Amino acid sequence: MMSISYYNANADAYFNDTVGANVNSLRERFLAHVPPGGHILDAGCGSGRDARAFAKAGYQVTAFDASAEMVKRAAAYTGLDVRHMTFADMAWTEEFNGIWACATLLHVPRDELGSTFARFTRALRRGGAWYLSVKHGTDDRVVGERTFTDLIEQEMQKRLEDAGLSVADLWVTDDVRPGRADRWVNTVAVRIE
Repeated sequence: MMSISYYNANADAYFNDTVGANVNSLRERFLAHVPPGGHILDAGCGSGRDARAFAKAGYQVTAFDASAEMVKRAAAYTGLDVRHMTFADMAWTEEFNGIWACATLLHVPRDELGSTFARFTRALRRGGAWYLSVKHGTDDRVVGERTFTDLIEQEMQKRLEDAGLSVADLWVTDDVRPGRADRWVNTVAVRIE
């Protein structure tokens, strides 16, 4: 996949660009739906910024990334045993109280979103919460060496409901990194079945 190759080739630059991004408010909105000390999956953990924050806050954390180079950097940064795997490799059943997928599902092709959302739902315990964010829009596009699947709020909500989830929180934010004009759709959805 071209996006994985991009992160392998640009791991240091991507790590440095994202590790200090302040997403505290996003994590707080997610953690409001996760029991203290619960088990959180950081799916597509990138630099490990959020996995580290969750572990420091007393949560049990499992983290993975599809980029072998990002896995190395995240493991060194977090001290966690970060796994090298893809969304397609997810085979957990009712394992997690929460799943964090910050700016990671944006690379999943639109025609694979249904099966990917189903794997995430299956991995959640009943009552578990899933945070996800993607770029705001309606396009499928290639930028440089990466593919992007943009969603608007209505499509995000429908896809989550189709996957057996209830949308507890949905909002749009600007990019927290300086000089970035991207807007993001953020969602916390809860498994109800």
